[in-house]
Amino acid sequence: MEGIFFQSLHGMPIMRLISLLIIVLELVLVLPISTSSTTAAAHDHQALLPQALLGCSDRCGNLTIPYPFGMAPGCYRGPEFFINCTTTHEDENPVPYLTKISGSPYDLIQLRVTNISLEEGDMHVLQPVTRSCGEDQNDTDGVLLLPPPFTFSEDKNYLFAVGCGIVAVFQGSRPGQGLDGNTTLPHINRYCVTYCDDNSDGNNTDPVINDDSCSGFACSLAQLPGGVQNLTVMFTPVSNISRARHRKWYTKYPCRYAFLVEQSKFTFSPGTSFEQLNNTSHLPVVVNWEIGGHGTCDAARKSKKDFACKGNSKCVDWPSDNIHGSTGYICKCKKGYQGNPYHPDGCQDIDECKSNPCPVGKCINTPGSHSCLCPNGTKERSCKEKSKTLLMVMGISLILVLLVGSSSYICWGMKQRKYIRLKEKYFRENGGLLLQQQLAHHGGEATRIFTAVELEKATNNYHDSRVLGRGAYGVVYKGILPDNRTVAIKKSKVAAPTQSEQFANELTVLSQINHKNVVRLLGCCLEAEVPLLVYEFITNDTLFEHLHGKQKKGSSFVWELRLKIAAETAGALAYLHSSTFMQIIHRDVKAMNILLDDNYTAKVSDFGASVLIPLDQTQIKTLVQGTFGYLDPEYLHSNQLTEKSDVYSFGVVLAELLTRKVAFSYDRPEAERSLARLFVCAMEEERLDHILDGDIVTEGNIETVRNVAHLAKKCLMLKGEERPTMKEVAIELEGIMRTMANHHPQGNNVQLRPEDQTSNFLGSP
Repeated sequence: MEGIFFQSLHGMPIMRLISLLIIVLELVLVLPISTSSTTAAAHDHQALLPQALLGCSDRCGNLTIPYPFGMAPGCYRGPEFFINCTTTHEDENPVPYLTKISGSPYDLIQLRVTNISLEEGDMHVLQPVTRSCGEDQNDTDGVLLLPPPFTFSEDKNYLFAVGCGIVAVFQGSRPGQGLDGNTTLPHINRYCVTYCDDNSDGNNTDPVINDDSCSGFACSLAQLPGGVQNLTVMFTPVSNISRARHRKWYTKYPCRYAFLVEQSKFTFSPGTSFEQLNNTSHLPVVVNWEIGGHGTCDAARKSKKDFACKGNSKCVDWPSDNIHGSTGYICKCKKGYQGNPYHPDGCQDIDECKSNPCPVGKCINTPGSHSCLCPNGTKERSCKEKSKTLLMVMGISLILVLLVGSSSYICWGMKQRKYIRLKEKYFRENGGLLLQQQLAHHGGEATRIFTAVELEKATNNYHDSRVLGRGAYGVVYKGILPDNRTVAIKKSKVAAPTQSEQFANELTVLSQINHKNVVRLLGCCLEAEVPLLVYEFITNDTLFEHLHGKQKKGSSFVWELRLKIAAETAGALAYLHSSTFMQIIHRDVKAMNILLDDNYTAKVSDFGASVLIPLDQTQIKTLVQGTFGYLDPEYLHSNQLTEKSDVYSFGVVLAELLTRKVAFSYDRPEAERSLARLFVCAMEEERLDHILDGDIVTEGNIETVRNVAHLAKKCLMLKGEERPTMKEVAIELEGIMRTMANHHPQGNNVQLRPEDQTSNFLGSP
């Protein structure tokens, strides 16, 4: 296949491919050309559409005057839209002015109009520049007046002050209802302040302006708020002291300027702006206009009185940039239409077919759009003829797709095979074959060997939302098996290499543990670098959370219930110390590893974990830190954990149940940080009452509490040989529970059932 593909790149197929590329380029270029042709045709057609009312002129000199504006009675919508087209000299073209007409209440200075935009709803006019020159000349004020519905544009103009030591005040007003009841809101003030420095060039010659940012040095700017109609420009007087101090400046730049100007029509330049302003009397300003009198679009439509928007047009609330809300509206042609939306004839459909957008097929114009009717054997839209070259290219493309797809599939297959081989390698190294034989020999039917895929599906690819807890060994996830059973899956961190035979033996032993107070191992997964262990899921959190958690889950943790949990935990540990499980002595006995189900039945967890998964030095250090407060003091000398190490750790748990204090805390004084030391000292000094949890001590159970405290003290002896065995501890706790039940048969909240006797605490599988 590859040979056929490369052969097609020689000789004639290459020429056909080049021809195809030319066709594709034509297709790419046709649409932009057609689009530009359509736009150009639209503009040409727009120029031919009527802009003024029938019998009215729409030209004043070089400027088009569209309705609603007009230059003669009956040619404009209202007196506010009157344009005075006048000639000042016989040899000049007529000039349009926005001015008042007879009967208008506005004292308006005539404003020369340079452009009127129906689409933008604005008008460009020329406004005078306010200036003050020379030491002996008085400062002058400038006044800019606009009649309704005209306002200075907020986003297209800037206020400027140019010169030395200027404080220019721009005071405006806009229509509205003020606090005093007037129809205007006065005192809309903006200030532009400038400063100057005769020695700005570093010597005592002429002053130099080296800052063109217009941020205060010789130039300052500000923005006018929306809706302003009348604007007064004023200078504050310059003192003689200031003129004397900056005499060099005033000698070179004698004038000061303040003005409103269209943003794009003035940019401050230190080298030329003063000369330009000295020779300029007027600058362009953008003003907004609107159709007023009836409010916004909704109000105007409801009134149905003289609605300005005609056929094929839409109404837009205006001005859109006024933060005080729209006061009127303007009209715009809909898409696919052009013309004057205010004209009685309305907007006219654009005939897109005049620009020939369909090179081969027949163009059919539709209202606001068009369509191409293509002949048979041609493509849609552009009606470009199909060819054998196109078919060839499609075939080559298909071959390329097949090649890429085949390569991707081969790569994916190779990765899958590599992944499968890696899982098989881990399975062998982790003792999977030996474990299968031992489980079959010992009858461990309830213990399963899970596949990696099964556990990935059960944990939703080990998603963070499934995390139950994190520790020194790794992370525990909540998993849901296909039979809807909920399990806990321990995914350990990468540790020291496992000994496959030892691991298989330990796991076989653990699979035989069957005790109601021990978390049951349901299975494992050996297809990972570090084996994953699957346990039964315990629903009611840990003993640590109930005693010390933030939510104080143990607030109703009565003494009888605590004693029951202690007895069940002791029975489970004694069971694990039996001869069958003597090799499992590396446990982590602490409140966080005692789980509770919905019936508050204790479940011992994390037994044998360090044997199953060997730890490196870092993890051993983390483990010791995590068990600080529970660790057998003899371990610090012998570096070995024994059965009596479990007894010591259980004694700390008993102390927690009695005092509700954590095993180790830096928040306590240094001598009291270890709960074991604090508890033993309190017992020896007969201060037990000072450290007991007040929630559990009553007049009826104080003797039972003291008996358990004495047992805890024996468990916490420094020498392991002086401590009782876990079996002796379990028997003594059982006896204490029986005594409490006999003395308080009615008040005991946690009754011992016959099956809760020592035989079950110490029972075998």
